[in-house]
Amino acid sequence: MNKLRVGVVGVGHIGANHARIYAETPDADFTAVYDIDADRGEEIAHKFNVRAASSLEHFSTLVDAASVATPTHAHFAVARELLARGKHLLIEKPITENTAHARELSRGAAEKRLVLQVGHVERFNPVLSALEERLTHPRFIEAHRLSPYPNRSTDISVVLDLMIHDLEIILHLVRAPVESIDAVGVPVLSKSEDIANARLRFAGGCVANITSSRISPERMRKIRVFQEDAYLSLDYQTQTGEMYRRAHGQITREAVAIAKEEPLRQQLASFVQCAMTGGEPKVSGSHAAAALELAVEISRRIEQGHAAG
Repeated sequence: MNKLRVGVVGVGHIGANHARIYAETPDADFTAVYDIDADRGEEIAHKFNVRAASSLEHFSTLVDAASVATPTHAHFAVARELLARGKHLLIEKPITENTAHARELSRGAAEKRLVLQVGHVERFNPVLSALEERLTHPRFIEAHRLSPYPNRSTDISVVLDLMIHDLEIILHLVRAPVESIDAVGVPVLSKSEDIANARLRFAGGCVANITSSRISPERMRKIRVFQEDAYLSLDYQTQTGEMYRRAHGQITREAVAIAKEEPLRQQLASFVQCAMTGGEPKVSGSHAAAALELAVEISRRIEQGHAAG
């Protein structure tokens, strides 16, 4: 079987990591990059001995599949053109700035039978696999995602930048409609919120409380899940976890065995395999659109709160 020709559009911080991993992926033939900053494109192309395309059209002639790691506002235009040219795509999250564009890309990929995967990388964190193996009936979920100010991705709110990771995961775990949303957020260094909290109530009774901040002095990516028979506390960052159970009138504690892996490497390997075989990606365009829809609604509630205040 021939290797899949892959490339990266947008080789800033995130795109450069995609390039690094594609260059090391056995099933991929890393062939090209494209960036509107030609000097940056040449720099990454030289580093990995690939072509620096002169345009998106030129890039499309050099690849069968691509990562789109541009700023969010450019996702839709870039992805629409590459899908029209028959390319399988992995688009960094959030898939687009609005749900109409997300649905359009999802439909376009389906019509052309192309793989459209979205970069919700935590779905490939081994911590999540450990959680899924032990999950029965979640009743309360608490998620914290904190980071220092990034000086990138600030064109979107912290809800679309960070919280959307946890929203997509929680939708995946609970698999029930959202019945109510309470949300607050505050802009500090950006035009939109830099810290936000959302409380979601699902049909069936599960409640999720999610906090995201990009103005924290510390980094934290944790999820805690409470169910009838157990409480799981998992750390995406350290890839460690603990499970607490009720037994004989006491609470027992045990470490959760997790085989540590680089989630982005697992994500890109999965994308390459899906593109080669026509498989269904873990996070499809429709999954990502659902998470985006929820994130946009949370942002809308936050804006309503500001207006009311």
